[in-house]
Amino acid sequence: MKKQEMMDKTIVVPGDLLSNEAARAAEGTYVEDEKVYALIYGLLDSRDRIRVIPLSGKYLPVVGDIVIGLVTDISFSNWKIDISSPYEALMHISEYPRRIDSSEMSKIMGVGDLAIFKVIDVDKSMKVELAPKEGQLRVLRSGRIIEVSYTKVPRVIGRAGSMISLLKSKLDVNIFVGKNGRIWINGKAEDEELAIKVIKRIEREAHTSGLTDRITTFLEEEKHGVY
Repeated sequence: MKKQEMMDKTIVVPGDLLSNEAARAAEGTYVEDEKVYALIYGLLDSRDRIRVIPLSGKYLPVVGDIVIGLVTDISFSNWKIDISSPYEALMHISEYPRRIDSSEMSKIMGVGDLAIFKVIDVDKSMKVELAPKEGQLRVLRSGRIIEVSYTKVPRVIGRAGSMISLLKSKLDVNIFVGKNGRIWINGKAEDEELAIKVIKRIEREAHTSGLTDRITTFLEEEKHGVY
């Protein structure tokens, strides 16, 4: 990319209104009510089609993010957590809701366990510190975990949670979407499978117009076939 082209582009964040020309929507955008919005954080390119070029391909944690993390190691005072980021994340023993001894750590949350965390600090060296979401550690020992690109998370959730609300209204499942692209689904086996199919479709078609209507129709057709 030429330097001048880079300078001519505008940095946008998810939800930014980009255009009223829905037919021009391309990668990194989504369409709602015939308007084009930014799906990801990146550079706006509107010379031909309207697209957003991601500034990073990997999830970069931000203080306040709620994520689903995988325990990869336990030290004397920290759980090491994989949050689908290039950077290491830790939860210190002092962040656990009650005072515990280090010998209890593996019983509370062992290697291979998944849990919901809040990002509470990211320092200049990108050391990431975590704490339990809302002060209560929730280890996910049932249900299914799938991963989507973190850039598609806003579209999976939908405006004001509309897409997740649609899934929950049609299927007997609980769903939690982490900002890092990990999604927990828990419910009846057949509903879990259908939820996964729907979420993968949303990920593939995130930039297209009329997605909510298509997903609604798809759910009805699939449920009719299952039940």
